[in-house]
Amino acid sequence: MDGSTGNLQEPERDRLAPPQRRRLESLGIPQCVDLHCHCLPGVDDGPATLADAVALCRALVEDGVTSVVATPHQFGRYQGRNESDAVRQAVAALNQTLTAEGVPLDVLPGADVRLDERMCTLLEQGRVLTVADGGAYLLLELPHETFIDPLPLVRRLAERGVRPIITHPERNRFVTARPEAVRQWLRHGAHLQLTAGSLAGDFGASAQRAAWYWLETREAALVASDAHGIHERPPRLTQAIQLISRRLGEQTTRRVCGENPFRVLQGQDLGPVQP
Repeated sequence: MDGSTGNLQEPERDRLAPPQRRRLESLGIPQCVDLHCHCLPGVDDGPATLADAVALCRALVEDGVTSVVATPHQFGRYQGRNESDAVRQAVAALNQTLTAEGVPLDVLPGADVRLDERMCTLLEQGRVLTVADGGAYLLLELPHETFIDPLPLVRRLAERGVRPIITHPERNRFVTARPEAVRQWLRHGAHLQLTAGSLAGDFGASAQRAAWYWLETREAALVASDAHGIHERPPRLTQAIQLISRRLGEQTTRRVCGENPFRVLQGQDLGPVQP
């Protein structure tokens, strides 16, 4: 990963902050991974400055996160920006700053990639970043303004050994109106990632209902923060863990907030979507 994988090694537990230690103990996991966070400064609609980015990283630590995948937007309205090498360099620079300031957070490269018919070619060219630069998983964002069925792309990616993770489907009104389409994506190797704040109603009642529905049916495999700052769209993983635990129990909480995010980071299979 070109030396950009961060400043926190798993054995260095003594460097962790109390909220991080509590999270690892409560979920029984080696790392608490946030797979989707816009934490790089000045690259998209996340933090505008380095100081803002460090503040967000401190908030992630207080939210119990030990490893975060930086996921700036790629393609769509960010076409021509956030090329893979630039993102890797920005991740390395942020990790250096966090080390200097004593923030015990490991930042890894990734991207929130807008659906694009050129995706497979872009992947071959190295212009698309996979989760943690590992090549196994890809965060795939659908357009908000219209519905484009990603199933053909899901199939092509799966044939190449890349498993797409559909980001925040509960916040797309076209997707919530087509639950049968979602099931087709899952059958062909995709996974659903919910935004933590959706479970608390941060994105409206429709998104909240859809998020809980997909958790209850076990069709959602992952919960991530999709945080953008400390004031607007801050980290909400702790709140999501509390809500899921009360409503669906510790086993579901551990799976979607702990075990599965760690498996994705390691490039491991998540197993069957439904029981």
